[in-house]
Amino acid sequence: MAVTSLSDIVDAERDPSRDPPIRITGLMVQYFEVCKRELWFMSRGIDIDRGSVNIRRGTRVDETSYRDKRQSFQVNGRIAIDVLDDSGDIMEVKVSSKLEEPPKLQLLYYLWYLETVLDIEKDGVLAYPQERKRERVELDDENRERIETVLRGIIEVVEADVPPELEKKPVCDSCLYQDICWM
Repeated sequence: MAVTSLSDIVDAERDPSRDPPIRITGLMVQYFEVCKRELWFMSRGIDIDRGSVNIRRGTRVDETSYRDKRQSFQVNGRIAIDVLDDSGDIMEVKVSSKLEEPPKLQLLYYLWYLETVLDIEKDGVLAYPQERKRERVELDDENRERIETVLRGIIEVVEADVPPELEKKPVCDSCLYQDICWM
């Protein structure tokens, strides 16, 4: 199998006449951090039950929080970003800060994508409205290197012929893919 480079993807993303070899989404970035096996399944079109209680709860919080202060945009048909009206910052709304790193990486990916592909520099805000908590996120050199490492890792997982090894994690008990993994 041919190995796709991050620059191959960026070049294709910048050219509307080309299809990127891999379409990386914010959800893929989260899955990479939480469980690479989950990412592999999702990349193969094996999707979770979008009607589950946890998914519906997250959707409800996202749709009802900061409604009067943000605008939502689709970027290239697959990345959904929210912009705060008062500051212009990119915002990502989550139900809980229990897993802080995956949504932070997702937001860093959005900031990286805007800067690298579209030449738009923004800062971000990670918001947990039910906890009344907000965190500023900046795409500095360290975070840029970090997200590019994650993106290269996503490419590696997605291009693999078999899923990554099974690894028991604390999140497995609530994962919607657990029936597939533990059969």
